Amino acid sequence: MPSKPRIDSATVPAILLAAGASTRLGRPKQLLRLPAFGGETLLDHAIGLAQAAGADPIFVVLGAHADEIQQQSQLPDCTVLRNESWSEGMASSVRVGIAAVIKKIPAASRAIFLVCDQPGLTAEHLRQLLAAHTTRPESIAASRYAGRSGVPAVIPRTLFPALLQLKGDRGARSIFEQSEVEIHTIEFPQGEWDIDSPEDLERLEEDASGRSAHKDEN
Repeated sequence: MPSKPRIDSATVPAILLAAGASTRLGRPKQLLRLPAFGGETLLDHAIGLAQAAGADPIFVVLGAHADEIQQQSQLPDCTVLRNESWSEGMASSVRVGIAAVIKKIPAASRAIFLVCDQPGLTAEHLRQLLAAHTTRPESIAASRYAGRSGVPAVIPRTLFPALLQLKGDRGARSIFEQSEVEIHTIEFPQGEWDIDSPEDLERLEEDASGRSAHKDEN
């Protein structure tokens, strides 16, 4: 009988969910270029954060506008996955990402999920999540904001089968709510700050301008 693959706790694949159509925003949010990020696209910026935190490999799940996004993004050292069922909702991207991890890194003991439209995210926050999960490897290490747990989050291998069963517009958070696995949370107040609409983008740009002006005054 073939031996089971050795569980590798050091390998931390990242699944970056970026398949949405950005309908409310009116253009692909993945391609927004913010001065605060040195002109990088939101997607490339998120990839850089995951890499800086030590995640490897990085799986980027694209769906809507996939060709345009690939043409206008650097996508450094990433594996791009196409989610042809992106219109189903977030669950389809979760399934595509976790299936790739299971296939390409069968010994991985965990995976970190993140999205590209949380401009307050830092590599340090991702490192804190990974450290928390290392100390409690059977738990979920999740970000805490807006009164609940969410992504970014590190999910243990034991929950991979449940992730493959997700349907509809349900992301990894639904696993948090249903699973009996312990959840260890790291506070992330900026986590509720995302970009879904033109108003969100306008507020973000105004905030960035205000912080820049304050810095110049000092």
